Amino acid sequence: MPGIAEFALASAPIAGGALLGIAAGNFKGPDVRAALLKDLDLLDRIPEDQAERRAQLQRVIDMRIDSLIAAADKSREVKELAASYQGNWRDIVVFVCAVLFTVVWWNIDHSRTNWMVMFVVMIVVSIVAGIYAARGVIRGVRTYLRSRRGRPAHPR
Repeated sequence: MPGIAEFALASAPIAGGALLGIAAGNFKGPDVRAALLKDLDLLDRIPEDQAERRAQLQRVIDMRIDSLIAAADKSREVKELAASYQGNWRDIVVFVCAVLFTVVWWNIDHSRTNWMVMFVVMIVVSIVAGIYAARGVIRGVRTYLRSRRGRPAHPR
């Protein structure tokens, strides 16, 4: 069974990178709404005769509310931008780089323990990058042909 052990050991860096990506995607920031509720509760508990302290805390609460609104607007913009992504020249560059790295990796000594795992990953990355690049090229050609016929470039 040394073949399976070597395969598992060779795939450890790739699995670690995937787990790091998953962990980064699940990261939760601070709960601003809960902090805002605590601040509002604290504002209610400060006596009326401490007007300056109440005003300062109210200013902090207003800043948090403004930050929350700005974050919601920015999140909506980012989601709209991600949904409207049509592909561009960077997809082609990623595809070319993935293919070139795969060719370079092919010329590395095949007896390395992680050679096969990394080669398979590079093939998969090249295929996925090729699909995105082809999709962008096809959209570009369609847009060009529509504009040549006098039709709108982006019918919706």
